Amino acid sequence: MKKSLTLITAILLSVVAILSFGKKQTVLADDDTPVVTLGTSLTESQKQGTLKTLTAPLNGGNYQTITVTGSDLVKYLNPSGDNFTTSSGVWSSAMIQKTNSGSGINVKILDYNGKNNITTITANQYKNAALTAGITDANIYVTSAIPIDGSGALAGVYAAYAKNGNALNQKQVNAAQDEMNTLSGITQDNKGKKGYSDAQLNNAVAGAKSEMAKQGQNISDSQIRDIVNNQININHLGNTINNNQKNQIINLLIEIRDSGALKNGDFKGQAAQLSSQIENGAKNIFNKFNTPENRNLFQQIWDSIVNFFSGLFK
Repeated sequence: MKKSLTLITAILLSVVAILSFGKKQTVLADDDTPVVTLGTSLTESQKQGTLKTLTAPLNGGNYQTITVTGSDLVKYLNPSGDNFTTSSGVWSSAMIQKTNSGSGINVKILDYNGKNNITTITANQYKNAALTAGITDANIYVTSAIPIDGSGALAGVYAAYAKNGNALNQKQVNAAQDEMNTLSGITQDNKGKKGYSDAQLNNAVAGAKSEMAKQGQNISDSQIRDIVNNQININHLGNTINNNQKNQIINLLIEIRDSGALKNGDFKGQAAQLSSQIENGAKNIFNKFNTPENRNLFQQIWDSIVNFFSGLFK
């Protein structure tokens, strides 16, 4: 488990170094140079292989590097309940690039020597976690020189932000880490089940975040529950997501609300953009759902309810 958290720590530790929290504050280095994060436990050969893997998308462009150590894990992960020491190993690595406003959060897990060594966390799970943590408009590339599940990714993002001189909210980091664990756990529990995919789950969560943001920070627990039920139906997960898993998602979204994430002015737009990215990346799944008939069953009903109450309060 320590290797897992260590791994993704490095991953998003790189993210943090280049991006800042809050609206209109997403930055890389001062000159917008992409940043590569290297785990301190990598051998020299693994460092070179990691650099080659992560910087390939730059086509020879400039980048800078930072090293993630056990001390970083202690400082940024242990307050969330982990038990790292200054001698804990770090293997995971990442590269982060600033992108144009409105482009959203893009994550790609890169093979290391032809093998995907991120064994559990998916790209969509990283995207949702990064959104909760406050990342906006960035390309994030992730890889690992050794097999690891990557469950500590978002804690790395939090640490990376702090490395860039930004004061971050521990509640938001905790929510992001809990999100990684919750979504990866649900996907593992439903692995191989007919009618289920990780894309559907993450699209439901991204859609729920977007709906929550429309209603604002004062959204109630019961409203969040209604939104989750609606998103589960829209994404055709009603026959696979059980009540316990549904409650996990509801409690997670309540935690995200309480963390203050909804106060970020970019949150709503980034959540909607994330949902579009997920659907575009899994068209073979979502094309079956996004028909007028299916929208009539779920989304149009929900839209009518939202419009009714919006008009009432206006």
